[in-house]
Amino acid sequence: MRQASKRTNELAVDRLVIVSNRLPIALTRVDMEQWQVQPSPGGLVTALAPLLGERGGLWVGWPGTSEKDDLDELLAAASRDLGYILEPVSLTKEEINQYYFGFSNEIIWPLFHDLQTRCNFAPTYWNAYQAVNRKFAQVVAGKARKEDYIWVHDYQLMLVGKELRSMGMENKVGFFLHTPFPPLDMYIKLPWRMQILSALLEYDVVGFQTRRDRNNFVYCIETMLKGLHVDARKQVSTVMTPKREIRIGSFPISIDFKDFARQAASPVVVQATRQLREAIPNQQIVLGVDRLDYSKGIPEKLQAFRNALERFNDLRGKITLVQIVVPSREDILQYQALKAEIEGLVGEINGEFSQSEWIPVHYMFRSLERTELLAYYRAADIALITSLKDGMNLVAKEYCAANVDKNGVEILSEFAGAAIQLRGDALLVNPYDIEGVADAIYQSYGMHIDERRQRMQRLRKSVARRDVFWWVDSFLQAAFTRDLTT
Repeated sequence: MRQASKRTNELAVDRLVIVSNRLPIALTRVDMEQWQVQPSPGGLVTALAPLLGERGGLWVGWPGTSEKDDLDELLAAASRDLGYILEPVSLTKEEINQYYFGFSNEIIWPLFHDLQTRCNFAPTYWNAYQAVNRKFAQVVAGKARKEDYIWVHDYQLMLVGKELRSMGMENKVGFFLHTPFPPLDMYIKLPWRMQILSALLEYDVVGFQTRRDRNNFVYCIETMLKGLHVDARKQVSTVMTPKREIRIGSFPISIDFKDFARQAASPVVVQATRQLREAIPNQQIVLGVDRLDYSKGIPEKLQAFRNALERFNDLRGKITLVQIVVPSREDILQYQALKAEIEGLVGEINGEFSQSEWIPVHYMFRSLERTELLAYYRAADIALITSLKDGMNLVAKEYCAANVDKNGVEILSEFAGAAIQLRGDALLVNPYDIEGVADAIYQSYGMHIDERRQRMQRLRKSVARRDVFWWVDSFLQAAFTRDLTT
């Protein structure tokens, strides 16, 4: 296991308590009497597990099931293996439906991604959201020590800090939002806008992915709340309220660059990459990897690819889009409709342009193991990321880390948080501009190898310099140091 950085170890934090919607494990029932426990993938676990393991920390979250039998023993065993304590929050199916699928994903998710027309502002969702946030806070209050630093994550748990304060807890508490934060004219559509702003100001540090998100939040609180003094002159802003000083900053999350690059260069990935190239010979591979979600702009991507084939005849038979869609929320009607739209577009494009030895779009609807994903990253000549709005989009960074040959091109939506860091060498596009994205595909296809390598080398350096461990350091530095200049 990778050790926490020297900078983090020097901070005045004794023990860390992480609070997230889900615990960092996946529970799968093997049969009526047995569960299988596996660590969850993802940057958050990768970054925080070493720190928790070294300091004997605590992770609070929903275990992913409403069943309670045998969980205590399972979680105790998993805690021993991980080196830190897993503390479950028990939620009923109704609470999950109302708080998670309801308020979190039918209100906050679309609103914070500038898609207000997809919101369902049901009052019962708000009631459930408050109740479940209170449940999380009660578990934290029951297990946290006085000197613990409590770090709450993401849009599902924005009220936890307020609930902890109402219980009399005086611990330092931080919050990080992994999604975008919307501009004022979008945010004010939220019926509970004042309650959530006030709740976020109960934290000691509030972190966002980008300066744009931070500035959106600061403008909202300046406009809507009274009695605040905001100093936004520095990288980490300060807000003075009658009760406390809050630090507000942008801390772009990232990946474990070294681990991605190391695995991408492994013999098993090299062999899998060779097999993929042999299966799609004499063509440039354009790769899309997206979770099934309307914020990812998958239909727009397919329309742009079709436009490129229509307008640039020399691409036909010479370029192939491999579109991987990772299943998500398949029981929700909106997501079922999105899946049907994607599959319809794939069928239309292949029906119109396919030739005897060339299929323009290879479509997969499934999750990939890490080795297979890395092989696709290495095999791809072009990465095509067309998010309509994204907090960060780690695929953009994973592609760079895995591109150990330094010969890929990245086309990246300007509305992804990653665009701010990668804009110098990725080709930025407006995903709503179908012809503009098609032009970028054609530009990438014809880009000289020297330019490809120069761009990718700089992209890789940027991602390596600000990896996921830098992210942890930067947030905790804001929480525990007085110097706010960086």
